Amino acid sequence: MHDDRTLVEARLKRVLDERLRPAVYPESVPLEVAVWHAPGEPVPVAEGLAAPVEPVAVGTRWGAPWGTSWFRVTGTVPEAWAGRTVEALLDLGFDENMPGFQCEGLVYRPDGTPVKGLNPRNQWVRIGSPVEGGEQVELRIEAASNPVILDYHPFVPTRLGDKETAGSEPQYTLQRMDLAVFDETVWQLVLDLEVLGELMAELPVESARRWDILRAVERSLDAVDLQDVNGSAGRARSQLAEVLAAPAAPSAHRISAVGHAHIDSAWLWPLRETVRKVARTTANMTALIEDEPEFVFAMSQAQQWAWVKEHRPEVWARVKKAVADGRFVPAGGMWVESDTNMPGSEAMARQFVHGKRFFLDEFGIENDEAWLPDTFGFAAGLPQIIKAAGSKWLLTQKISWSQTNSFPHHTFLWEGIDGTRIFTHFPPVDTYNCSMRGSEIAHAARNFKDKGVARHSLAPTGWGDGGGGTTREMVAKAARLRDLEGSATVVWERPGEFFGKAQEEYPHPPVWVGELYLELHRATLTSQAKTKQGNRRSEHLLREAELWAATAAVRCGFSYPYEELDRIWKTVLLHQFHDILPGSSIAWVHREARATYERIAGELNGIIDAAQRSLAGEGAVPLVFNAAPHTRDGVPAGGAGTPLVAGEVSLTSETDGGFVLHNGLLRVEIDARGLVVSAYDIEADRETIAPGRAANLLQLHPDFPNMWDAWDVDAFYRNTVTDLVDVEEIAPGQDGVSVRIVRSFGASHVTQVLALAPGERRLEIDTEVDWHETEKFLKLAFPLDVHAERYASETQFGHFHRPTHTNTSWEAAKFEACNHRFVHLAEPGWGVALVNDSTYGHDVTRTVRETDSGTTTTVRVSLLRAPRFPDPETDQGIHRFRHALVPGAGIGDAVREGWRVNIPQRRLTGAGAVTPLVSVAEDAVVLTAVKLADDGSGDVVVRFHESRGGRTGATLTADFDVAEVTATDLLERPLANAAAPGRAGNRITLRLRPFELVTLRLRRA
Repeated sequence: MHDDRTLVEARLKRVLDERLRPAVYPESVPLEVAVWHAPGEPVPVAEGLAAPVEPVAVGTRWGAPWGTSWFRVTGTVPEAWAGRTVEALLDLGFDENMPGFQCEGLVYRPDGTPVKGLNPRNQWVRIGSPVEGGEQVELRIEAASNPVILDYHPFVPTRLGDKETAGSEPQYTLQRMDLAVFDETVWQLVLDLEVLGELMAELPVESARRWDILRAVERSLDAVDLQDVNGSAGRARSQLAEVLAAPAAPSAHRISAVGHAHIDSAWLWPLRETVRKVARTTANMTALIEDEPEFVFAMSQAQQWAWVKEHRPEVWARVKKAVADGRFVPAGGMWVESDTNMPGSEAMARQFVHGKRFFLDEFGIENDEAWLPDTFGFAAGLPQIIKAAGSKWLLTQKISWSQTNSFPHHTFLWEGIDGTRIFTHFPPVDTYNCSMRGSEIAHAARNFKDKGVARHSLAPTGWGDGGGGTTREMVAKAARLRDLEGSATVVWERPGEFFGKAQEEYPHPPVWVGELYLELHRATLTSQAKTKQGNRRSEHLLREAELWAATAAVRCGFSYPYEELDRIWKTVLLHQFHDILPGSSIAWVHREARATYERIAGELNGIIDAAQRSLAGEGAVPLVFNAAPHTRDGVPAGGAGTPLVAGEVSLTSETDGGFVLHNGLLRVEIDARGLVVSAYDIEADRETIAPGRAANLLQLHPDFPNMWDAWDVDAFYRNTVTDLVDVEEIAPGQDGVSVRIVRSFGASHVTQVLALAPGERRLEIDTEVDWHETEKFLKLAFPLDVHAERYASETQFGHFHRPTHTNTSWEAAKFEACNHRFVHLAEPGWGVALVNDSTYGHDVTRTVRETDSGTTTTVRVSLLRAPRFPDPETDQGIHRFRHALVPGAGIGDAVREGWRVNIPQRRLTGAGAVTPLVSVAEDAVVLTAVKLADDGSGDVVVRFHESRGGRTGATLTADFDVAEVTATDLLERPLANAAAPGRAGNRITLRLRPFELVTLRLRRA
């Protein structure tokens, strides 16, 4: 037989495009359209429905950037259409190639009942099936004219990302507004042919199945009367019945489809628009659930559920019913799909606390899975947190975006820093917006790396980001793929059903130890510095507020601010979403974030001040409150007292224009350029700075990645560097024992103050940058005379080691990495810590010196970037950073100094010392939270962990009478089968494994 594949395939494409798809709606009549343009921000539904409208014609331009227009469409179903299915086709000016990234709408009935969303791939509204003819139709559309930020030519700087700079030019042209007859037979034929055509293209040419399908498709096309498509569609479908009925092979890959709409809580739109995106999508999905009995939809992010409940109660009622029916599934058990690299220990824990508690309170549903399809890498401390929250599974697909190395598994056990293992799945379909295309299904089956030992994978199916979720076409395709020869099989299942089957069939999967590093989007550790500073400072202010409020509540009846803390925590957690904290959202989002963090700081400082004043009482005794988890200057952790008098610091001038700082423990030389050329540990008789090198060196790189400007820094940025060594001024600081350094470069200015802490081996570096560069990357370098094959970075509830070498492509790809409060590197017996108050990105490199064959290990802190997309003014303005270099530091010193730089002491006068509410004897054990239980019982909750990576005993002492001690999960629920901690009165003893996390609930007598 001659090979006529290309001829039949080309015929299929043209007939589908030019005859069959247009025939799905064979008859139509126009609707009358009128509109009211809201003058500012979105208005309540009732106001939009009642607003006066003016006629508008199809073809009219509408919608200023970020505007809202309320359309009214009216019409009459023709009598001649009686007995047929009729739909309204409402095209606001959509581009079908951009679902989720342009205008959207939510359709209401005149009485305010929501119908469904309107999106580029979902423009229809069912009027009746069948209709009687003569029905009056009236619908209202709340239409959002969100501008296109990520256009066909992506990453072009634009002012559209903030309503304050976006202008008023209409963004869209009103297109089709019709009533139309819907021919379901033709629609089914289109889907038959799409499924078979897409499957055929994925099968080997030599496969008999491919040729069977080709001939069936040819017969079907022969049966279509191109002059009477609607009259011949049934005959054409009958020619396909046999090939559609052929069952899949018993060994076929099995896909669990989960209805899905990954909605970024903010990204190329502001938070307020996400509220509406979620309402549109949930309206769509509840409508689809009513129409499709096998369909199951899962939605993560409790915050988004809470928005629907608060802002769209009419949609919420439908959601609650669908949840009760088991068809609309809460997923993930987190407040938002957060970044997991940068959130601190408690914040990461609270993501699960607030997320899981919302779903438990609203629906009585316990989430077993963490659902993070789009997060930019996963910190090595996360497995223990997932388990401590009562969950056991993780899903993500983002690691498939890595540019250098292909991850070796799709289903595996992920082991964290403490040894906790979590059953993890990466969907091999490699998208969280699966549309049931044949290419996607075939890719999932081919790509699956665990063949021979496992057969199940998951496919999150639906358009995200306001694209409307799963469509009826996707559901129809999945029905055909349920058991189809040549294809993987597809069935709709809840996430828990998939994980249960996957774990049962693969009881001993391989293990991956350590972080799940995304070899992409590394610059998200630095972009939008003020957002990151706001997050870090909010986390520590929340710690202080809970600690002092709990202490004051137990000691003196202070009213514990349950509601305020709950609200503030949820706000901070929202801003840890994986496009807000990483700095990859539009200007509007980050402008609002800065204002939000400022407001939060004011509220938390008010709570802290009130609680501390309640504890201090009346008096004139100078007191220092220490909220850090370690004794500081003689003041116990969690207590207040009079600090010990520290030693002295001297400053001497050098003849070359430099200075020497000396405090008896460290001798620091600063040359005339303002660079640290020596940091000598007197007790250890050891130099810190590499020979011939200088620390505190600001370095400027060009920074123009190949794509994803705010997200990416590409390795080639290191090829070009400018050392900023020119100094405008170097002089003693105002206190007379510090050094002030002023520099200028480009359009920017830097002022630094270097000081030695009295009685401490700590060089403090305060940096203020007035930043006005474009597409530049600013680093602060510390070349250290340390031979280290690995270094430690703090992560949640511990630290994680990374190599300093680049032996393999896996190490080489980690040229920018994340730390929390410290980086530490050491030789046996001596180390160095670099601590910070708000930076996350860093790099560590090593070289061998030709002069003495010694090793120089250089730590560089990432300070600022200046990408122009999606925010063209990223990081412009004044920034302040605090760092400290700590020579002679062990890992315990790094932990302690990291806390010190992040939690300043607070000074008051009062009646006398305040003893800690709860104290721990062992310095290696860090209390991360002291608070009252969330249930209002008055119980004290204490969370702590082993911080150095070793085993230790722990003795906690409560400064109140304890009636009962219970080990709990993060949600403060008793742990099943947990051994009771040892207790003697108010002293509690237990043993901790390396990095072990423990939560105890102390019931007060």
